[in-house]
Amino acid sequence: MAGGGGGGAGPAPKQDEPQPHPSKDQLPGVDYCVASCPYWPEAILLGFQHYLVMLGTTVIIPTALVPQMGGGNEEKVRVIQTLLFVAGLNTLFQTSFGTRLPAVVGGSYTFVVPTISIILASRYSDINLDPHERFKRTMRGTQGALIVASTLQIIIGFSGLWRNVARFLSPLSAVPLVTLVGLGLYQLGFPGVAKCIEIGLPQLLLVVFFTQYVPHALNGRKTSKLFGVIFSVAIIWVYAHLLTVGGAYKHSPTLTQTHCRTDRAGLISAAPWIRVPYPFQWGAPTFDAGEAFAMMAASFVALVESTGTLIAISRFSSATPMPPAILSRGAGWLGVGILMDGLFGTANGSTVSVENAGLIGVTCIGSRTVVQISAGFMIFFSILGKFGALFASIPLPIVAALYCLFFGYVGAGGLTFLQFCNLNSFRVKFILGFSLFLGFSVPQYFKEYTVSARYGPVHTPARWFNDIINVPFSSEAFVGSIVAMFLDITLPPRDTATRKDRGLHWWDKFRSFKGDTRSEEFYALPFRLNKFFPSV
Repeated sequence: MAGGGGGGAGPAPKQDEPQPHPSKDQLPGVDYCVASCPYWPEAILLGFQHYLVMLGTTVIIPTALVPQMGGGNEEKVRVIQTLLFVAGLNTLFQTSFGTRLPAVVGGSYTFVVPTISIILASRYSDINLDPHERFKRTMRGTQGALIVASTLQIIIGFSGLWRNVARFLSPLSAVPLVTLVGLGLYQLGFPGVAKCIEIGLPQLLLVVFFTQYVPHALNGRKTSKLFGVIFSVAIIWVYAHLLTVGGAYKHSPTLTQTHCRTDRAGLISAAPWIRVPYPFQWGAPTFDAGEAFAMMAASFVALVESTGTLIAISRFSSATPMPPAILSRGAGWLGVGILMDGLFGTANGSTVSVENAGLIGVTCIGSRTVVQISAGFMIFFSILGKFGALFASIPLPIVAALYCLFFGYVGAGGLTFLQFCNLNSFRVKFILGFSLFLGFSVPQYFKEYTVSARYGPVHTPARWFNDIINVPFSSEAFVGSIVAMFLDITLPPRDTATRKDRGLHWWDKFRSFKGDTRSEEFYALPFRLNKFFPSV
């Protein structure tokens, strides 16, 4: 079936003939869009649910990095608190002054590889005798690299350069970008569930049951759909705790106990009751040119991935397609977010959370206010360390089960842009198939090579140079979107019919902020701040 095709008008179809579904530039069926808000009790619970969802990445990344840096449970808790605190601030910045979409801004797996390169740098090898000192010096190195890397997004965002790049996006090239942002994270889904299958699989089945089946059994009542994550996590968490205290894992291998037990995170006992993260808490940042360049490469990849996630969020929240200038403004504030990461010391950079974008699709609630409430929970629980650590100690297989649902939703959100393209065109078929295939295949090669050889395909004495090449080509969304955009722009023919096949005629009125009156409703800055952003 083709939506928005470029062929000539044929004879009028008969009334009894099947018709294709009409294309919609705003997604129907959304209960609350960007500018609206549910009742306050409902909004607060939904905000808390967004907070629970983003905890997975917030805990997983420091858990993997801090021990390699030389830190123990106390340092891990402080990094988690800092990452959570900065995520709350960055989410408020993005929803208030950036794109103003309901986008949660949190940690990113893209920055893990250059961070590990900093951890393994030879200039920290002389302090192995004191793990705490090694942790602090390594953290200062990541801070310096993040501070320098933030300038890339700040410059290309606020200068309007990303606006010029976004003008080349079409619905056709947006399909691989958004689809691979979600489906490209498949390794974080069921493989994580299988690490403790007796907990992860029931969580996966229960969250699907609550969000997809129960609302229909209750004659359309949406309470279960809206709060299915809270219901299912609470039930399985209690179930996992009963298994733990009942001795089910008493004689299990250490790795199994780590994934399945509810008392092995080591966060609650190490967390302080009250602590406010502050800039330069680890000391003055240190700077190295090579590490900064490697972190810049990760920053650019994160920007590409965030662009795909923002496009999905605009769709799920029933907003109109983002004007390129709005996307550029959001990129600038994402750069400010990475700067905040460097100043506070999170050991990781920021990106738009894919899992929270999927949650918007599951609940059909795209309210900006709900996400701002979730930012309040992030800041609140990052300061009250014991309470935040309690929620952060949720077993990771439970989180992985949620990822299976949320990442799939975002991937499907990318496929919805096919409705604007002519799927009967062989040019469209080639671009879609080739870019999606390479988007999965090329990163898989880089990852398999790294696992077998313990270093990437690009292997030189300069570790920072290796990261500049290996990190971008290990990202499914980056590879697929670059291939799709290049082919979409350069592949002949380039005529009016091809332009319609690409779906560009659907997005013409959204190329400018003033091109459609609905854009101002969703994306205009409050308090007449638009005059400070001439790119808009």
